[in-house]
Amino acid sequence: MPPSLTVVGSINYDLTARVERFPRPGETVTGAESAGGPGGKGANQAVAAALLGASVRMVGKLGKDIFRERSLEGLEAAGVAIDDITFDDGDSGLALILVDASGENQIVVTPGANWRLAPGDVDVGRTDGLLCQLEIRADVVEALATRVDGLFCLNAAPARPVPRSAVERADLVVVNRYELEALGSEPRLTALTLGAEGAVLLEGGEEVARAEPPKVTAVDGTAAGDAFTACIVVSLLEGRDREEALRRACAAGAIAASRLGAQRSLPTAAEVDEILGA
Repeated sequence: MPPSLTVVGSINYDLTARVERFPRPGETVTGAESAGGPGGKGANQAVAAALLGASVRMVGKLGKDIFRERSLEGLEAAGVAIDDITFDDGDSGLALILVDASGENQIVVTPGANWRLAPGDVDVGRTDGLLCQLEIRADVVEALATRVDGLFCLNAAPARPVPRSAVERADLVVVNRYELEALGSEPRLTALTLGAEGAVLLEGGEEVARAEPPKVTAVDGTAAGDAFTACIVVSLLEGRDREEALRRACAAGAIAASRLGAQRSLPTAAEVDEILGA
């Protein structure tokens, strides 16, 4: 029976422009290729976890605008349960993304309905694990930390201060270097992502595991962190040891970085097995 995972977080629609290079301040760069698709860290991680074999329920908020239905497409296609997504009359979340020729990105998010998600909107329910990020309000994350009995993972992204109680309750905190600096307190167990160098697991600040990603050609890093986070959580819920979970997460992130887009770049469990030679 697959592990159950509740994801509480952001649901966005992504508008992406692929450019040869990023514009300088005040400069206009032309010749870009554009695309749109569902995104948001919460939704991306929910889709990724479902593709990796978990039974996933998404909790979030959308507005009633032209992006509402489009933002749900990836969740529905992956089989994520969306009955706990609520709606209001405001704008939905929107992300404006630039991706350069090397695969680096710059992202600006207008949170819209994501920022209007309140603690009272969230019923954690019975679940093996709970995963949330920081594209929702801090008081929601803080409230969730007191309500979950199973594995609680916090992807502390984007970088901003996090309530100490949430960090101390988290069984796992996933961060990059900048996000780790912004935490303000030390997690019990940290998965620190290092980009092309892979990732390390830190327990009480001491390294306990390290993994490198398989070699790929990076074209778009937009959802690589989301693939990593979902994969390490699902792997731990499946009962895999920490080293294997970290190795699989690095592989999932690498696969996502080798593809264009957010949710359409996310790998299945079979694809992770294949790239690892399992």
